[in-house]
Amino acid sequence: MQFGPPSGTAPFTLSVLSAGGTGAGTTAEEGLAGTISLARTADRRGYHRFWMSEHHAMGATSVSSPPLMVARLIAETTHIRLGAGGVMLPNHAPLLIAEQFGMLEALAPGRIDLGLGRAPGTDGATAAALRRGADANDGFPQQVLELLGFLGDEFPPGHPYRHVHAVPGPWQAMENRVPAPSTVPEVWVLGSSAYSAQLAGQLGRPYAFALQFGDADVDTAMRLYKESFQPSDVLAEPHTLVSVPVAISDDPAEAKRQAATSAMAMLRMFKNEGYLLLPPDEVEAYPATMQERQILDAYTSRSFHGTAATVADRLEALHKRTGADEVMLVVGGHSATLDQHGITLIADHYDLPHL
Repeated sequence: MQFGPPSGTAPFTLSVLSAGGTGAGTTAEEGLAGTISLARTADRRGYHRFWMSEHHAMGATSVSSPPLMVARLIAETTHIRLGAGGVMLPNHAPLLIAEQFGMLEALAPGRIDLGLGRAPGTDGATAAALRRGADANDGFPQQVLELLGFLGDEFPPGHPYRHVHAVPGPWQAMENRVPAPSTVPEVWVLGSSAYSAQLAGQLGRPYAFALQFGDADVDTAMRLYKESFQPSDVLAEPHTLVSVPVAISDDPAEAKRQAATSAMAMLRMFKNEGYLLLPPDEVEAYPATMQERQILDAYTSRSFHGTAATVADRLEALHKRTGADEVMLVVGGHSATLDQHGITLIADHYDLPHL
């Protein structure tokens, strides 16, 4: 694996994650167009990766299939790595994901990432509609091993999938008497718990921690990942990424208003009202109870919001605390315009190149 150097003057590598935000008043077509525009901006401004997350039946997101968007973004970008952050593997057959990302790697060699998560990416009823059983998560480690086996065509003798091959992939190259692909998708384990941290370490894979989810304990997860890390044929030393929710503007008050729209979406989800990004004025006018206000304030505070300098200070404090090699900016408030301007402001703050 080849990881990027620190971005500009930042002490870490900088990347971007989008859920394909579609705020109230925005069509799916406009939301997806905004995601494409965001990826173009991240590419031009020297960010290392652009990931999209898998979500289902959520009004505020339009990317239910990250591989489909990656395929589109390959033609829209030039330098940046593209990927899923992540694919919720229990929703899918590992062979299918290996084939999809094998195709993407063939279309953009050396630019494809595959982040693997085990959450459903939605609510319980929708998870059931995705054919996930109650014990779907229990088989996650085995699913990851199957996926890696398909990607590398490396099942041992006697394995039931020994003669099942993901195409494109190494087996197809051998059959067609051409050199094997020189690159493969970069596989990450994603999570926000001790479980995912230890699994990533045991597999010798890079680990991406999602700090945008609730009261996730990043310090313990990072420690457990490094303690459990076993060198593999793809990674000799631990490598970590932390994703953080951000809302960045020249106007700190406007950044806080944007962060509050995401906080309201979380509150709505807790109340089984659906994850929806309401306009800031509507969020401010909401007659919250005392308990609801505590939730809104907590999630707004968790967001790294403010000017580029303010957000950069928080990012650097997080880096100093966790030692993360990479930091991923998670954008997804009501205003796609503010999201795009925000990553430009951070790029300018850290003197990222114009590509």
